[in-house]
Amino acid sequence: MTQPLIFDIKRYAINDGPGIRITIFFKGCPLTCAWCHNPESQSPKVQKLYTPSKCIGSQDCIEICPENALTLTPQGIVTNSDKCNLCGLCADACPTKAIEMSGKFYKPEELIDIIQKEKVHIKQSNGGVTFSGGEPLMFSEFLIQMLKECGKQGLHRAVDTSGFASTETLLEVAKHTDLFLYDLKMMDPVQHKKWTGVDNRLILKNLKILNEFGANVNIRIPFIKNVNTGLEEVTKMAEFISQLNLKRRDLEIASPVLLNILPYHNIAVNKYQKLGSDYKDFEMTEPTEKEQKMAISVFKKFGLELEIGG
Repeated sequence: MTQPLIFDIKRYAINDGPGIRITIFFKGCPLTCAWCHNPESQSPKVQKLYTPSKCIGSQDCIEICPENALTLTPQGIVTNSDKCNLCGLCADACPTKAIEMSGKFYKPEELIDIIQKEKVHIKQSNGGVTFSGGEPLMFSEFLIQMLKECGKQGLHRAVDTSGFASTETLLEVAKHTDLFLYDLKMMDPVQHKKWTGVDNRLILKNLKILNEFGANVNIRIPFIKNVNTGLEEVTKMAEFISQLNLKRRDLEIASPVLLNILPYHNIAVNKYQKLGSDYKDFEMTEPTEKEQKMAISVFKKFGLELEIGG
């Protein structure tokens, strides 16, 4: 069983499914979406993040590094990536957390213990546990083990996915999942590959099959000006979704929301900088209020109701 790195555990999450939830983020994704707001989620490996503005030049990190991979410069701490073995000792030694490590292994029982501590808030709000990423389906055996354990605890289980995985894997995960938060980015496979690195034929196929399987699905559309906010693209998405005839079968424990559009924002710029990479916006910007109202109107013509955000 391939064990995933976990890069974040978010408590009191209110946008990752119904109620108050705990969201566990798996590290690693087969997509490279240009707008990704968690760039540290893409690589399945441990990564080092550095925030120069937090650095006070204490040099504790330099002294503790067993590989002599760090140097203090006028621009701050510089890491020689050829020498660095990502042991994390520098992050542990940094008094201001200017250096952080992204990615940690947890045993299933460790994660269950963390989840158990949030159980009171989860139960009181009809919330649950959400597995996100990255792409949790990349680590299906580990994911299924966690889903089964959460099921034994009587917890509502959601999986946040791009749908880019084998159909067999998706359906096996569906047997142990109460709700899928399913990303639908655009309809054109060429444009999809341009913006995410993969085409979307498998994603669309899996969405259809998942719905036919009887799974509860909440489709979420990242809405990005100059990417997918045009009338033609919005119409194609609305037409495709309307043909699915989505139905929610868990209304006693979950919100009946079926569709969300998630307006783009560029708040991830700092994360890219921490990783030592440049954020390329490719002229992506926040959708206008007019474009959001247009999308709501188009979907309504197909008998579909959209919610903004979530």
